[in-house]
Amino acid sequence: QLLQAAIDSALPGGVVAYVTCSPHLAETHGVLATIDPRAVDVLHAPDFLPEVPGAAVGDFVQLWPHRHGTDAMFLALLRRRSR
Repeated sequence: QLLQAAIDSALPGGVVAYVTCSPHLAETHGVLATIDPRAVDVLHAPDFLPEVPGAAVGDFVQLWPHRHGTDAMFLALLRRRSR
């Protein structure tokens, strides 16, 4: 509900970053699966972090403590479409 509220609050063309400190699918891909795909365009988040190798998981970024020296953070970038 929080992610949907953020998308609803964004202006058309605005970008919402969905970021968690969790690698759990229920908190990453599972949450994204609840969003109407007609409402947003998924941006290719790895393009915005070219200095972080090995973090791309499709259109998303997944960081790992053993690989990146960070928490197990997840990033998705969603651009709100016009209605």
